[in-house]
Amino acid sequence: HILKTIILGQMLSLFICGTAVTSQYLAEQFQVNTPMFQSFINYSLLLLVYTTMLAFRTGSDNLWHILKQRWWKYVFLGLADVEANYMIVKAYQYTTLTSVQLLDCFGIPVLMALSWFVLRARYRLIHFLAVAVCLLGVGTMVGADILAGRQDSEGSDVVIGDVLVLLGASLYAISNVSEEYIVKNLSRVEFLGMVGLFGTIISGLQLAIVEHREIMRIPWNWKIALLFTVFALCMFGLYSFMPVVIKVTSATSVNLGILTADLYSLFFGLFLFFYKFSGLYILSFVIIMVGFILYCSTPTRTAEPTALPQAGSTGLDNAGLKLEENDSETPAVTVQFPREEAVVVSTE
Repeated sequence: HILKTIILGQMLSLFICGTAVTSQYLAEQFQVNTPMFQSFINYSLLLLVYTTMLAFRTGSDNLWHILKQRWWKYVFLGLADVEANYMIVKAYQYTTLTSVQLLDCFGIPVLMALSWFVLRARYRLIHFLAVAVCLLGVGTMVGADILAGRQDSEGSDVVIGDVLVLLGASLYAISNVSEEYIVKNLSRVEFLGMVGLFGTIISGLQLAIVEHREIMRIPWNWKIALLFTVFALCMFGLYSFMPVVIKVTSATSVNLGILTADLYSLFFGLFLFFYKFSGLYILSFVIIMVGFILYCSTPTRTAEPTALPQAGSTGLDNAGLKLEENDSETPAVTVQFPREEAVVVSTE
């Protein structure tokens, strides 16, 4: 089970790596910065595939029935997911890569807290130790970035960038906890179809407001079109595959596993962007994987709601049950009173 979890988590990391590398290549080689347009393409694909599947279903799983029952919940979920994607990408314009990597980990404790209260997940000491080990691995990776000089590209306003990262990480946590609840209690197709529907609407409106000028300035050619296509396929694969992984593990486990995505992006960057290599990157990968294995080695438990006993009714209920059991054998019950009067209680 641990080996399966590791493989699934690293597949998600590779999808994230694909989105990061294509976005960075678009920004550095072609000066194309359109995070909302890229998200809009992904949500449109989800709409085309999964919302269409919901539309052709019958019964309580039908699109119309879901919208009538809980449309407003999916509006908030779609808003959280769209803005989380936008804020994290936008933060790179204001703060450093190092700050984004460190502060993005803020989503893990938020995710664990939400899982505790919403999903009733209960953690053991080894889980907190595993998270600490994973965060130590992230710190090692940031230290390697500092030694390699990758933190020098500081933006215009660090405070704005750091706040955007913290907000984006918190919104990701909300989206992931909601995703875990939906895929484990409802269905994967419902989650993806509703996120595709409302994500397309929200990102489309935001795209028309904040990015229409950037889209008009894109110097379209076959390379840019190919990069957009690869990004869209990687993001679509990430969204389609993540609910499958969350269903067999948990949202917290998935978020710990994908901490290695930055390292995969770095390895591609060694060849594409000529990054400097450091042995600390290998060490950070090993530390993160050790923490991830520790977390997966012991399953979390789910707290069951305790039923409160009804005061003063236990004796009567037991007496009633015993009376029912005796009814089938004894047609009548005679009760003696002090004045030698007989009262017959009929089973009729």
